[in-house]
Amino acid sequence: MSRPLKIANASGFWGDQPDAAARLVAAQPDLDFLTLDYLAEVSLSIMAIVRAKDPTAGYARDFVEVLRSLVPFYQAGGKMKIVTNAGGLDPASCARACAEVLQAAQLPQLKIFTVTGDDVLPLLHPAKSRFHLISENDKGRTGGEDGRFSNLDTAAPLASVAPRLVTANAYLGSAPIAEALRAGADIVITGRVADPSLTVGPCLAHFGWKPTDYDRIAGATVAGHLIECGTQATGGFSTDWLDLPDNDNLGFPIVEVSADGSCVVTKPAGTGGAVTLPIVKEQLLYEIGDPGSYLSPDVTVSFLTLKVEAVGENRVRVSGATGRAPTDSYKVSATYRDGYKAHGLITIFGHDAVRKARHAGDGILRRLQERGCTYRESLIECLGTGASVRGLVSRMSDTQLVETVLRVSVAADTKEPVERFTKEIAPLVTCGPQGVTGYATGRPKVLPIFGYWPCLISKSFVKPIVARESRE
Repeated sequence: MSRPLKIANASGFWGDQPDAAARLVAAQPDLDFLTLDYLAEVSLSIMAIVRAKDPTAGYARDFVEVLRSLVPFYQAGGKMKIVTNAGGLDPASCARACAEVLQAAQLPQLKIFTVTGDDVLPLLHPAKSRFHLISENDKGRTGGEDGRFSNLDTAAPLASVAPRLVTANAYLGSAPIAEALRAGADIVITGRVADPSLTVGPCLAHFGWKPTDYDRIAGATVAGHLIECGTQATGGFSTDWLDLPDNDNLGFPIVEVSADGSCVVTKPAGTGGAVTLPIVKEQLLYEIGDPGSYLSPDVTVSFLTLKVEAVGENRVRVSGATGRAPTDSYKVSATYRDGYKAHGLITIFGHDAVRKARHAGDGILRRLQERGCTYRESLIECLGTGASVRGLVSRMSDTQLVETVLRVSVAADTKEPVERFTKEIAPLVTCGPQGVTGYATGRPKVLPIFGYWPCLISKSFVKPIVARESRE
């Protein structure tokens, strides 16, 4: 039987710790694979804004610097392979930038492959969305009468947002990643793929599993799910975070995946945090929906048969996953422009601070309304009073609080009223109540709002493409 495959994760999102990968391989140099996840639901819309300014910048440029930090590891003979979705909207440009790093470091032997084909925006465009692209089996799950890209959450028809679509990407599975690895890839850069598939792909290639080895693939999917959010598997975001050892230096997680799909979750020795039964169980339940039917493009997983057991210090074994055939559709993460927003912050201290802050916030909105500004949403919050958690009742009365941060937010369909709002926070320094302070960051920024549109598309209309980066 093949030895367990050591797969680590060093990025749970775009913006995670930039030196995590280098620290991880320094502490655990015998890794087989390193995965890095950069794409949340609306990340690609942010990349679309960047790409509009620079056509070659539609990817997570942080990854290029991560690869640069790993150059000493590879120059010393390191063999670890990398799988990442840092390619975003443009895996090819990301691959070229990485190739330049490797060329400069005299590491031309490292082969880079890309996985594309996830961009389905042309298929959701109004001119083409009349084609019936959802299978009969998916109609009920889309919520629409004709099954054409209805919103999975609201059942609203795509026509309501289609002209404003910015991105639409299908969550590809592990098969093209495995294909690239079998072809000799050292680094695989993808666009949108399902998070656990970053881990499943290496397992398919290493163990030689068939696409119908559903229980094994289910186990690898669970392993990928456990590490996809980085240090959450070692105590980050956990109930007992405050009591964790060295919690300012949490180690990034490793899964040792066996040929039967079971895994041991662990972390490098000498790093902070912990891998315990409670922490692993919390992460297992994170964002899974129906535990008996966890859907991925590779397999439908049941978590109900899992066995979770401590097998040593900072070692938790997870086994018993059961799988069945995946659906014949991919989930699509689409985003669309949905107006503009801004948030203004200012601190107010002293007697009746909360009452003064609320009155000042009301005054801003009232003045703007009198001057013809219309907002579809507005919100006044006094931070420190429990305002950031809806429904929370503060243990202190407003009169007991001598300091609060006033946060006023607005959203509108057009940019102009939001821009006008951004000019109303600073004047509180002279026209507001006594005790106003903390304004030193300039006017609030006007930010675009992107709506999220989840839907389904038949797999038959999506063709993953695997290609090797050419440096000629």
